[in-house]
Amino acid sequence: QVRLVESGGGLVQAGGSLRLSCTGSGRSFNDYDMAWFRQAPGKEREFVARISWVRSFTTYVDSVKGRFTISRDNAKNAVYLQMDSLKPEDTAVYYCNAERTPQQSFWGQGTQVTVSS
Repeated sequence: QVRLVESGGGLVQAGGSLRLSCTGSGRSFNDYDMAWFRQAPGKEREFVARISWVRSFTTYVDSVKGRFTISRDNAKNAVYLQMDSLKPEDTAVYYCNAERTPQQSFWGQGTQVTVSS
């Protein structure tokens, strides 16, 4: 069974940091683009960051550039999201995604991040 499991969420004050982890099992994700999305209450799920499987190119949504860093460890079948200078508007459920093609796309169950002001 293919699974992605996120961890590292929690409650943090504005200006603080959290590091999210996502570990895959059931198959290797070394040739998958890995990404983080988030969904705040009452809002649609939005893209946050992506790291490609080729040369680990990274892209970010403008609102997190300079504050969040995505990385991957293929040996551990894992992807990470280092979140610094957190803001209350970063509060959301964060989801890990692994995609090779639209038909080969997997999601984790999500981890809650709450930033208090």
